[in-house]
Amino acid sequence: MSSLSLYVDKGSWLNRLHPFTKLLYILAAISIPLIGGKLWLFPIIVLCSVALLISGRCLRKALPLIVFSFTMILVIFLVQGLFYHANTQVLFRIGALTFYEEGVLYASRISFNILNMLFSFAVFVLTTSIPEFVDELEKSGFSPKFAYVITSVFQIVPQMMKTKDTIVDAQRSRGMETEGKLLTRMKAFLPLISPVVMSALINTRERAIALEVRGFGRKNKKTVLSDRKKRPIDIALGVLQILLIAAVIVWRVASCL
Repeated sequence: MSSLSLYVDKGSWLNRLHPFTKLLYILAAISIPLIGGKLWLFPIIVLCSVALLISGRCLRKALPLIVFSFTMILVIFLVQGLFYHANTQVLFRIGALTFYEEGVLYASRISFNILNMLFSFAVFVLTTSIPEFVDELEKSGFSPKFAYVITSVFQIVPQMMKTKDTIVDAQRSRGMETEGKLLTRMKAFLPLISPVVMSALINTRERAIALEVRGFGRKNKKTVLSDRKKRPIDIALGVLQILLIAAVIVWRVASCL
């Protein structure tokens, strides 16, 4: 399962937390700055997520998120800083390009929101075993079909990346150039599309057959090998996050009165 998951088992305190506690963190990390409405709340939550990743010893695994988000953030700043509909106050100029304060502030809010969501989800995905999370969902009363959908969502990207690497290795063994200039990489990328997509469809059908053979659709109540209960730290962190969300709601309502 580890080969088809982003989960990193470092034996840290984050790995030992209950999956629902970390799922609640995603809700708190996304909702607190959105409800609060203050720009400074976003970097605070982002730094909290980075600190959690460092304490969980999985920040290196999350570094590709920074590279991935950098391109989006750059485009957002260019578009909003130059063409935001409410632009009036000039902030700075770079050659013939004029950036406005309103657009830059709006782009900052969007960019911090993107980083916040990426890092908060990284805290959950990189430190939570998906089979364990699915087991907890089923024990909580969720439908096995819903649990299967969750499993597929978390596994589809690692699975396609593994398939892509296998196909690239096969193409290299046949003498195809897959590295070098941008044009060379584009030529090598196009033949990857069809095998990766077809492989994903075949894997989906094979998984459906395997689930049917194992009695996936049976209505009987399933038994579990391990019953993981919430520890005191899970309860304490859960209560703390709920209180923080409630406090931000009260603060926002009070500020509007």
